[in-house]
Amino acid sequence: MAAPGRVVLLACGCFNPITNMHLRLFELARDHLEKTGLYKVIEGIISPAHDKYGKKGLVPSTDRIAMAQLALSTSDWVRVDSWESEQKGWLETAVVARHLKRQVQNKHGSVMDSETDGPSRKRRKTQHNVNNIDKNAGSSTAVASGDVQLKLLCGADLLESFAVPNLWRDEHIKELVSDFGLVVISRAGSNPEKFIYESDVLSKYKNNIHLVTEWIQNEISATKIRRSLRRKESIRYLVPDPVINYINEHQLYQPETETS
Repeated sequence: MAAPGRVVLLACGCFNPITNMHLRLFELARDHLEKTGLYKVIEGIISPAHDKYGKKGLVPSTDRIAMAQLALSTSDWVRVDSWESEQKGWLETAVVARHLKRQVQNKHGSVMDSETDGPSRKRRKTQHNVNNIDKNAGSSTAVASGDVQLKLLCGADLLESFAVPNLWRDEHIKELVSDFGLVVISRAGSNPEKFIYESDVLSKYKNNIHLVTEWIQNEISATKIRRSLRRKESIRYLVPDPVINYINEHQLYQPETETS
């Protein structure tokens, strides 16, 4: 039986601030993929958006990254990546995904069957494989079999945003679905299958879209968190305690500075 394919999960967004629901998405996605027996999730990455994303009420990326790092202090497999936020301006999701795909392939390498005879069929990383990764670093297409895969982790709302006119480039939608793949977390009662059916591109690559239903209802959102903070209401148990402490210490999301 073939070894499970190695997967890294990538979540892009504002994380303004990061919430327990953001963290929960990673756990749901890993459980779903590994239960298929086809995948082994080896890492999760959170990539906060650039300050020039232009969303109202967006606090500086240095604060959003610091809060995410605090939230992930107890995680042994999800980390924060600051590359996106350190660029000169806002980057489209496909561009970020390409960069991080090269990063994780260089980090984790390519695992191929060795030439060793016998039933054990040991697997190892070879210098040849590493060189192939470097050679193909500029390509967004899949490389040698055995390479780690990067999949975009998102909510059903992002999937549905593909239909918003002029929001996404058509070629980027195709690239994200065909070359990377999506793991979509939906709520009970939502219907992402219908949205996929109604989209020619998504239908064509539907086998590369993993739908995960969150049966435990959780309506936590960063927007609602900011609203509660503006109204001086408690957000405890909705956001990790270290993040709450950071928000209070740095006086973030105050009524006089928040407009949405």
